[in-house]
Amino acid sequence: MAIHENLLGGPPPTHLPDDPGPRELLAAGTAPADVAAKFPTSSLAWAQLADDAFQGGRTVESYAYARTGYHRGLDALRRAGWKGHGPVPFEHEPNRGFLRALHALARAARAIGEDAECERCTTFLRDSSPTAADTLS
Repeated sequence: MAIHENLLGGPPPTHLPDDPGPRELLAAGTAPADVAAKFPTSSLAWAQLADDAFQGGRTVESYAYARTGYHRGLDALRRAGWKGHGPVPFEHEPNRGFLRALHALARAARAIGEDAECERCTTFLRDSSPTAADTLS
């Protein structure tokens, strides 16, 4: 038996490929808008923009950034073989941008009273990664 064999029969975890460029630029203090402009497919850059906007009281802007990061992440997940459900482990660092964007979208949706979207995103986050749901909340 393989050590990481899925005995429950569900889909295997999806691990996005590593793209260290955006992560390294953000860690070095590069403005998130500059990172998003250089790496527009990076969910991490859009998630950081969403977090910064939310912390600055710009909720609608945060929502827009989070939605962009969320959709960029869905595109990346599909390219990585994800079929619309299954684990997206927070423990795999390249997955964190998508998971952060999903969390930010739920948070901004809650703040503007879009309750159905907030619930959908919250459930999607928990189903994708209980660790992310616990860590980011």
